[in-house]
Formats: sequence, C-alpha cells, structure tokens
Amino acid sequence: MTNIAQALPLDQIPSLKKSERMPVLFVGHGSPMNAIEDNEYRRSWQKLGAEFGSKLPRPQLILCISAHWLTEGWWLTGMAQPKTIHDFGGFPQELFEQQYPAPGDSVAAQAISLLVRQRHSAPLGLDKGEWGLDHGTWSVLHPMFPDADIPVIQLSMDYSRAPEEHYALAQQLKTLRERGVLIVGSGNIVHNLRAARWSGAGNQTYDWALEFDAVTGEHIAQGRLGALQDFQKLGALAQQAHPTWEHYLPLLYAAGAVDAKEPPRFFNTSFQLASISMRSVLWG
Repeated sequence: MTNIAQALPLDQIPSLKKSERMPVLFVGHGSPMNAIEDNEYRRSWQKLGAEFGSKLPRPQLILCISAHWLTEGWWLTGMAQPKTIHDFGGFPQELFEQQYPAPGDSVAAQAISLLVRQRHSAPLGLDKGEWGLDHGTWSVLHPMFPDADIPVIQLSMDYSRAPEEHYALAQQLKTLRERGVLIVGSGNIVHNLRAARWSGAGNQTYDWALEFDAVTGEHIAQGRLGALQDFQKLGALAQQAHPTWEHYLPLLYAAGAVDAKEPPRFFNTSFQLASISMRSVLWG
C-alpha cells in the first residue's frame, strides 16, 4: 500500500502548503454551555475568530489538542468527516443539538503522523472513525469559525506519559506553523470540578485557584515556557488546581510550539464556578 504522505511533497497537500507563520492559541474552554450562551467567553471567541483573515493569517488547517481525548499512545483523527461528539451529560437539549460539520483532512493527518514522532520514533496513530471532534474542540471553534470551512484534525494525549513527554512532542509541532496550521490547545489552567461552587453568594474564587493561575500566567508572561512542564513541583497547590491533569496538559502543547521570545496576549482572565480558570493565551 502506497504511503500517501511519503508519495506527496507537503506543498502538494493544500492544507500544508508553505504560508505566513501562524499564531498559537491556548483556550480555556470551561463549561460546554459557553458554546451557546451569550457570555463574555463566547463573545471573545467570536471576536478572535474575526481577526483571522484580517489582522491574523487565516488557517489552512486547525490542529486541536483537547483535554477530552485521552488514549494509549498519541493519535490523530484521520477521517474525512469527523463527527461532532457530545461528551457530556445533564445539559439542555439545545447543546446536544449543536453540530460542527468541519471537514477533516486524511492526507494531512497522515503527513503529520510521519512528521511528528512519539516514543521509540513511532509515527502517530491514525483514527479513521472512532473519535471525531469533542466539545473541547467544537465548543470553541464553532464561535470562532462558524462557517466550519477550515479542516480540523484532533491530536489525542497519552495520559500515562509524564508532562515533559507531552511538552517534547509539542515542540515537534512548531514546524507546522509555517504551513498554515493553527495549533489550538483547549483545556483550563485551573480545573477542579470537585470544588466547584455552582450557585449562591459563596462563589468567590478560591485562593489556591488564584495562586496557581497567577504562577502559571507569570511563567507565560516572562517566556519561561519550559517551566510549565514542572507544574507538579508546586505540590499541594498543583493537586488542588488539578486533581487530574488532563485539562492542564493542552497548555503544554500550545507552549511547546511557541518560541520563548514570542509575546503572549492574554484574554478571558476570569474564573467560572470559583475553581475553573478561563485564562486564554494567543502567541504570535
């Protein structure tokens, strides 16, 4: 069987042609309801999306790393038409009716699987139909790019691997920025649903949440991006901010694709439910 990615030079793959260097984005996605509610977060995503093609170059392809696709090894969605996954429960029917029919790009996925290597130099796996676009991806892309006309590929995360392995793999993504690929990490800098304050007057953000967010934000502001992979050294503070790490790890994928001297632009620097940081970052 002919390997398409080896047979075709990258410049012959429309979504991977040489281009103006793309920025990198980390989005705090928070509640799935942000996808449909008229709130500050959704409006900021709409506003940012309007910048692509005007102030910022328009992506040829979007590569999204979501907190919600955890696998053994690393995988890419390789189907032509990824399905919209409603991987949540207990929300209004309107949210379950949302669809994001962006195309995939199987040829580009295969090329990226060979360019970016995981442990033991193995290529990334290609998922031809089991996954799709989960809410960590479509809930933010739908407001940004409502026409759903830019191909989207998701990259999974091997949750069993150490943070430094995620960061190292992410550094291999940097070259894709020169080929029209918008890299989007979608998670949250602080994410502790166990401590969420759902309603009432006592919803003031926890001190530990503010502290972890501030420490992480300072690393980003000062270009100490490598320090982000050492978050577990914060001990009890890190454990409070992230009882599990899956919502933090997408930040490492965004940061790994960035040069330390690239200035960050923060937005949505507030909290949901007292224990979810919505801080988001654009580099480049």
